[in-house]
Amino acid sequence: MDPFLLVAEWWWLAPTAAAGVTAGAIGVRRRNTRSGRRLEYDAARHDLREAQQRAVVRRTALKVARADLARVSAERAAQRASAEQVAGARRMLKERERDARAAAADVRARRVRVNAARAAIPAGSAPRPLERLYAEHDAVTARWMRYETDTALQITYPEMTDVKRPETAAYLRAAGAAVEARRQTTGRVTAAEYAAYRDAVAELERAFEAAEHAAKVQTGEAPPTPAWQDAAQDMLHRSAEAIDRAAGAAASALAAWNSRRGKGTPPDGSGQR
Repeated sequence: MDPFLLVAEWWWLAPTAAAGVTAGAIGVRRRNTRSGRRLEYDAARHDLREAQQRAVVRRTALKVARADLARVSAERAAQRASAEQVAGARRMLKERERDARAAAADVRARRVRVNAARAAIPAGSAPRPLERLYAEHDAVTARWMRYETDTALQITYPEMTDVKRPETAAYLRAAGAAVEARRQTTGRVTAAEYAAYRDAVAELERAFEAAEHAAKVQTGEAPPTPAWQDAAQDMLHRSAEAIDRAAGAAASALAAWNSRRGKGTPPDGSGQR
């Protein structure tokens, strides 16, 4: 048979085969998504995207701080700004540099977590990520219920059920948040919903450990946490909150600037100089 005629007669095979392979790959991915096998991986990717967005905001804030320092320095040279203003701009620049470095480190860490989550996608018979998370949540709750139901433990560790204790109150708040996050994981769960529940369970575990440690300190079974550690932890929390506020302010300022710029430019672009 003429090779040209053979190619002409069977030309449709290659596109059909390629389409079949593509459809098969999409089908496998959809089945994995519906079954929840990829939830941890998808949540890690979601976290990475959010970290990348924060990094962009903080890099923008860094550029603004550099520009502000240059402006204030120029005004100082012209005797229209004080030395204190220049020093303040320099401090702000250093703070924005720290924020940008922290955001970049967060992006790198989350990339590692994405790779780890991809490698840990469970096989067909293994427990799904959401099932494992439910089990972790239930395990913490079971540990807490021992202090609620065991009379001997209630007598030995009364602080564990004393809602006036800061650690106990923190645990109860974390428990409520975890339950609420768990309610959002019924039906088809998104990566964002899974990530929120995962973080709530992690916070619940930390709060329980803190409450249990505090209760054991009262009985002399555990040494108290050094004051400097508490101060350092508080400083870290405050720094994180300050970074978030600064990032939000920079994003708002950038959006307002873009809005003013857009209003000042005719739709046809004729206002460009």
